[in-house]
Parts: sequence; structure tokens; C-alpha cells
Amino acid sequence: MKKISIILSSCMVLLITACNKQIEDISQNFPALNPARTDVNAGTWKPILLNTANEIAVPAPMATGTPDFIAQLSEIKSWQKNATEADKASLKYWSAGAVLRWNEIMRELVAKYNLPPYQNPDGTYPIPSANNPLAYPLFPFANPPYAARAYAYISAAQYDALVAAYFYKQQYNRAAPYQLDDGIQAMVPQNATPAYPSEDAVVYGVTVEMMKLLFPGEQAFVQQKAEEHRRARLLSGANTRNDLEAGEALGKAVAQRFVARARTDRAGAAVGIVNGVDLWREFETAVTNQGETPWISQEAPKRPPMLPYFGRVRPFLFDSVTLVTKVRPGPPPSTKSEQFRKETEEVLFYSQNPTRERIRIVHFWADGVGTYTPPGHWNAIAAEEMVKLNLSEVRWARNMALLNMSLMDAAIACWDAKYSYYNPRPSQVNPAIKTLTGLPNFPSYTSGHSTFSGAAATILGYLIPAKANAFTEMAKEASLSRLYGAIHYRSDCEEGLKCGNAVGGYAILRAQADGAGN
Repeated sequence: MKKISIILSSCMVLLITACNKQIEDISQNFPALNPARTDVNAGTWKPILLNTANEIAVPAPMATGTPDFIAQLSEIKSWQKNATEADKASLKYWSAGAVLRWNEIMRELVAKYNLPPYQNPDGTYPIPSANNPLAYPLFPFANPPYAARAYAYISAAQYDALVAAYFYKQQYNRAAPYQLDDGIQAMVPQNATPAYPSEDAVVYGVTVEMMKLLFPGEQAFVQQKAEEHRRARLLSGANTRNDLEAGEALGKAVAQRFVARARTDRAGAAVGIVNGVDLWREFETAVTNQGETPWISQEAPKRPPMLPYFGRVRPFLFDSVTLVTKVRPGPPPSTKSEQFRKETEEVLFYSQNPTRERIRIVHFWADGVGTYTPPGHWNAIAAEEMVKLNLSEVRWARNMALLNMSLMDAAIACWDAKYSYYNPRPSQVNPAIKTLTGLPNFPSYTSGHSTFSGAAATILGYLIPAKANAFTEMAKEASLSRLYGAIHYRSDCEEGLKCGNAVGGYAILRAQADGAGN
């Protein structure tokens, strides 16, 4: 049976890889963004970090009758006259939506950097350093908590930047070049949204600055993508260089608000090792003193636990007191209890009795090393659904910000529980348990996949009510995949889902109060 399971697992990995490649190919053919509603009032929506939409000044646009502006219109005509097939392909790609495409790029980077460092010759493990990001191990190690935080900061910054941009669009109300000059072709769907400042430019402006912080070794790659995006907008006939420069400057200014928050949100201390001292040992000691069995790394040599202090990172949707008093789940079953014994036996059963369907579920939701992580998986699910809704850029940004703030806060809540209770993994308690997927290097209770999935399904169900039941079923399957894979107990999964649902509820409260409607 073990040999058959390995063969089936290998087949599923190949199948999933093929499916992922197919998704990538489909994404290249997304239609051009053509919003069903333009959300012209988005400048009145409530930002996340900005106090008001007009907190950052944007100068008045260049007058349309000036020689400089006429020269910029001529520049667009030149771009359109001399466009190559490669230029047109780039335009088609970026026209699918700025938020969509930069989210895809973000997922690519997370997958690239989701690689745990290899041990040193002496059996210790090196720690990636933001101060030396190009040295081994490369910074960052984009594990699930880091990825969730990165998705959240970029999505939230894009949202605030677009709310500010839409405020100034209404204030200045300058038409698109294709509306001002009959010699300019509209190479993207036309709509009534004013062109100044450019929504595309504000997105790449804010995103490039955030990615400098989050993926400092990828600055050349990110700048290249931004330049491709900029050229595509000139070719489109929808923006002049003046529109783009104003949008990019606004985006960069908004990014600095989020960079400042990120530098003080306590994520830098999450690794729990200072000058070679393992501060995280306090969790092990506390559990041992309670007479319980503490978690122990199952890697050889033993690896320090992943981000033991991530539970102390500053959330977006609630404060730290709320985290402890209202979001944190109650304790898991005692490792000496009958319930714990029964749950361990259940894990052993799934370990020894895999089926084709359970193996499929395990690998579909695995999202392990070298992938865009469980938060990225939910970003991909959300993107595929939101493409169908013909949303404006600002509503895309708002929805992705709500999703990703909930995923980051779910990571914080989950890691808070993991290190508050420091519960052992099933295969530590019973070595006869063999996992069907990779064994994460951190405590068991609660399940990260379950917490992420509960949060994502809750907020996505609110944003896309027609799919609410489908999202709930996805979350349940993702949660069960960790029990089927023999790496979590049932209580890890069930309590993780509940905790995620609670986090998603806070995202709904924010959505109901931001003025955007639904």
C-alpha cells in the first residue's frame, strides 16, 4: 500500500503541476478590463492608512492646450504608429487589469522565495537577512506568514493609492487622450473614468515601492515589469505621460505610509533568535511546566520553529487585545486526555488508509515549499472569480485588500495559537504515522490551512455572495486535507476554521463601513 501511495502521490503532483501551468496559460488570455460600473465615487471610500483621500497632494494636470501637452499626444500617436507585435502582446497582457497582473507577479515571487534554508555544516540553520538579501540564504524566506503579510501590505497599499487617485480624478476631470484627439486610437475599452492621475500608474508606483521592501533582491525585475506596464499604457491611448507621472508619484507617496507601518509592525522580531539565543524556548518551557508534551522539530538536524513570534505582529483588522480575548481559540485537548488519544488514532487511520480522492485533496491543497503558499492559493481562487465580475481597478483593489488583510491577520491569529499552546504533531506522538505531504516545522494547533481558508472563504463569500457556498466547501476541503495528510488532528482543523471565520468576520465589518457598498 505504501508503494501504491507513493506512486499515486507522484501522479497527483504531475497532474497538479499541469493544472497550474494551464491556469498560467489561461491568465495570459484574460479579457481587457471593462468595468460594469466605474465607481466614480471611490474617492469618498474609507482608506486603510491614509486619514483622507486627499491627504497627499496631487498637482493640477497640465493644460490640454499647451505645447507640452500636444507633444505628449503626439508621443502616443508615435507609439501607436510604430507598435510591434511584442508591444501589442504587452498591451493585451496589462489591459487585463493592473491589480490582477501585479497580484500574479507577487505570487510568482512568493513561490520563488518559498524555500527554507539548508543547514550549515555544524547543524545550525542560517537566517535570511534583509540587510544582505542577496547572500545565502536569500531574503526573504517567503513562508506562509511572510507571504500573507506581503500580500496584505501590497493589496492594502494599492487600495489606498487608488482611493486617492479616484479622488483627484473627480477633482480634475481630465478626459483620456483618445477622447481629446481623433488621431489617437482607443486600444482598450473606453469608459468615462477621468484619466488624470492614471490608475495603472498609481498601482505600479505603489507596488514597486512595496516590493523593494518585501523582495529587495528583485528590484531590477520589478522595475522591468513597471516599465512594460508604463509603455503599455502609453500605447493604449488611455493615458498621457503626464497622467502616468502623476499617478506614479502618488503611488510612491502612499507606499511610504505602508513602508513605515511595516517597519514597526514587529515582524522583524518574529524569528525569535537574537544573538544566537533561542528566545522561543520560553514556549517549550511553559508547556512542559504544565505537564503537557511540547512540540519538537522532526527535522534532522532539528530546525528552530518557523517565526515563533509572528503571533505578536500588528494586525490590520483588530488590535492585539482583541486577538487574545476574542480571536484566540481555547486550548487543544490535553496530550494526556482520551480525546487526544482518539484524535491521534484517527490520524493514524488516515495515514495508513489513503484513497485516491483523499490523496487528490491532500496534494491539491498542499501549497508547500516552492509554491505561492496557502494565502497565494486563495489569491488565485479570488482572482479567477473576480475576473468574471468586470470590476473597476479600485474595486479590484478593495476586494483584494480585504482578502489579504484577513489572510495576514489569520496568520497572526494562527501563529499566536500555535505558540501559545505549542502542541506536538501527530507523527511526533506516534512515529507509526507517516504523512502524505510535507511536515511543517512548527506546532500543530491550530491548522494554518484551516485558519487561512476559513478567513478567505468568509470574506470572499461576503464579496461574491453567489459563490459563498462554494467557498465554504473549498475551505472545508482545504481544512480536511491536513487531517487526510496526517499532519493535523481533527481539533486543529475544526478550531482553525472557526478562528479563520472569526477573522473573516472582522474583514466584513470593515467592508460594511468603508462606503464602497457591495
